[in-house]
Amino acid sequence: MHMLYNSDSFVVVQFDVPADAALPETSDTLTRGGYEIVDKFARKEIFIEGAMAQSFKDGVAALIETRPAGPTQEEMDDYLERFASLMHQPVVMH
Repeated sequence: MHMLYNSDSFVVVQFDVPADAALPETSDTLTRGGYEIVDKFARKEIFIEGAMAQSFKDGVAALIETRPAGPTQEEMDDYLERFASLMHQPVVMH
């Protein structure tokens, strides 16, 4: 688990999970994972994986490429806001 982004509005965490967590990880073990995006104000989140995760990653890369110094917090939050309509899972604190 790696926190990739944290603003007043959103948090993005990357998860890399071994394909079979019961087996020890080796160099040829397949991995899967994805991204958890949390909307702090709405207190909702989504976990994306597969093609949607790849599309998310490509979108972030394109956003980074457009600005040599990197995207502003506002630009990044605007990009993440695109996923807000997909967030149905409430954030629950344990």
